[in-house]
Amino acid sequence: MNTKISYLLNTVRCMHRCNSVLTPKSSATTRKHILWIGRYRDPLENVNFRKLFLDICPSLHGSSLRFLSQKTDVFSTGAKIQPEKSTEALVSEQAPQNSLELEKLDDSGSFKVKHVMDHSEPFFNSLQKCTCPCDVLDLASESAVSIKHFTNCLTTVWRLFKNLSEDQQRYEKQLIFEHPAFVKLCQQLLRDSRRMTRGDLVFSLHAVVNLGVPQNTLLVQTLVRVCQEKLNQLDNRCISVLATTLGGLDKDKNVSALQAGLQLLVEQRIPSIRDIFILQNLMKCMGKDAPVFLKKKLEMAVLKEIDHLTFPNALRVFLALAAMNYCSVPILNACSKKIQENVHDAPFRQLILILEACYNLQYRNVKLFSALADYVNSTACLWDKRQIILFLSAFETLGFQPTELMGIFVEKVTEDPEFLNLKNLLIVLRVYSRLNYVPRDQKHLFFETLHSCLNKYLPQISNTELLKAVYSLCILGYLPHRALDELLQKDSRDELLLSDDLYKEQKEMMLRCVKACMELDSPSFVKPAFVLTENFSSLVSLNLRKAREALIELLGDENMFRQNVELPYKYHIDFEIRMDSDRKKVLPIAATDDHADSSVQRLAFLFVPLSAFCVGTTYPQGKLAMKKRHLNKLGYHVILVLNKKFQEMTNEDAVEFLKGKIYSENALPFSEMTVQDD
Repeated sequence: MNTKISYLLNTVRCMHRCNSVLTPKSSATTRKHILWIGRYRDPLENVNFRKLFLDICPSLHGSSLRFLSQKTDVFSTGAKIQPEKSTEALVSEQAPQNSLELEKLDDSGSFKVKHVMDHSEPFFNSLQKCTCPCDVLDLASESAVSIKHFTNCLTTVWRLFKNLSEDQQRYEKQLIFEHPAFVKLCQQLLRDSRRMTRGDLVFSLHAVVNLGVPQNTLLVQTLVRVCQEKLNQLDNRCISVLATTLGGLDKDKNVSALQAGLQLLVEQRIPSIRDIFILQNLMKCMGKDAPVFLKKKLEMAVLKEIDHLTFPNALRVFLALAAMNYCSVPILNACSKKIQENVHDAPFRQLILILEACYNLQYRNVKLFSALADYVNSTACLWDKRQIILFLSAFETLGFQPTELMGIFVEKVTEDPEFLNLKNLLIVLRVYSRLNYVPRDQKHLFFETLHSCLNKYLPQISNTELLKAVYSLCILGYLPHRALDELLQKDSRDELLLSDDLYKEQKEMMLRCVKACMELDSPSFVKPAFVLTENFSSLVSLNLRKAREALIELLGDENMFRQNVELPYKYHIDFEIRMDSDRKKVLPIAATDDHADSSVQRLAFLFVPLSAFCVGTTYPQGKLAMKKRHLNKLGYHVILVLNKKFQEMTNEDAVEFLKGKIYSENALPFSEMTVQDD
């Protein structure tokens, strides 16, 4: 209610000023404003306003809006940078010459503009006291007389506007665009665009674009064109602001030409830039399409200044590398260290963006992930449950299991499951199944709670979502019977396996796993005395040749093991070895192949990639854990081998490693070892 009242008072105040200063007082005008308050209307629908920007300003007649060809010699080494025109001094002789400076980015990633001015001047003193954009426009209509006045008014409007909430911005934007002084201000920018200082020019373009003036208007296109003409005169800070502004514009001839020229200029200027703030901003604005050599130059420039890295800049550089799609491990490591030291000062959104950047850059840093997880875990009582879900989802995409945080969230779910809507339920099921987290103390209660929530949404859930939910629960070893009955109805299966579905193969795999879980994880399942197997192929893949040679050297004969073994339920194992009950002697395959013998122990070797384990450990993720569980049900003792580490061993070490796994009945499970990413 207080917010609505403040909106109303602000509107009445602005309406009174506009009517008293710039428009005749009439009941018709008042009625128009009162009617306007009741509903939101796009300010760009105003015909007069659009006509202003699209019509050619008289001062620009005869000077057509030309496009800057890439063939133009913008960066000729023999060309001298021309000083600012003297007419600017005449127009702005009453204003300070250095009235605009660039401040560091705030948390929203927007530029701040600070005004360095003579505080004795009444206009700028009044400008500093303005608290809303309409106050600035009122002041402009009453007192602005020079280019400096108008440009400072515009940048102040943007500074005040961006600090408002999203709802307030929608409301205030309409006030701004309807304000008569804004029209006058834009007209003045059109007339004097070529007489502005370089700082006023780029900040004006930055403000106009971010306030939402359409790109195809004459105002924006003119400012872009003048930036082309003055490109060589821009200093490093102006280049940084211009690069940010162009990132918010669509591609057209003027913008593309300016971006091409800016890229050439940045390439020349990089050696002279010592400010990490400017460098990270250029990295972000150059984007993924920047050539590799330019990305490399920016990387080297940042590395030169890496000792001066601050926490805010560490966050920005991290995200800038993601925007540029360039994984610089030395920079990321330095940023990660700084983030770990100051994690308590990072806002929620920044932490999520950091995790997303790690995923996009394929950067894995266990210490960073652990620091973020520990921070969220230690402050879990301060976070909303949905925020914790976002953290868990971000960790899941990285394959990192935040064990303590997942345990705390289990308690929150079992205590109050009502907050789980269908979307959040599917996320929770995906996270816990992929990361293979099964709570020790509340396992049954947790699964029953998730099952109950799933049953609640059965009338409205799609078949694809139902398949994902059931598949996740089955991976964890839990069978949701009611959901299974719903899923396996003929109509549901037919809809899931449409011939033109791009994800048909993935859905078939998921259905196959669900059916395997229904049989193997059923309480009524009995371990078979004999499992029918077949050799899938006599050929061994390149990454298994070393293991095959080590087994031959260890066992003396290739008839002592089988390779590429195909099992029921479409399970596959790399090598199978059969031993006596005491695990002392390896038995020939042929001697035990045709009959069941309960005294024979079957060993299944699985050589798996690092991605099959949770990051930083050899704790298996969900699908591998399910396969291991099912092979155990079929009578196999499963030995997981991290293939990357095995390939790095010498031949002698490889033989000793396999010997220890084969003959040691109580060999240390690979899942209890910890590995570090390279």
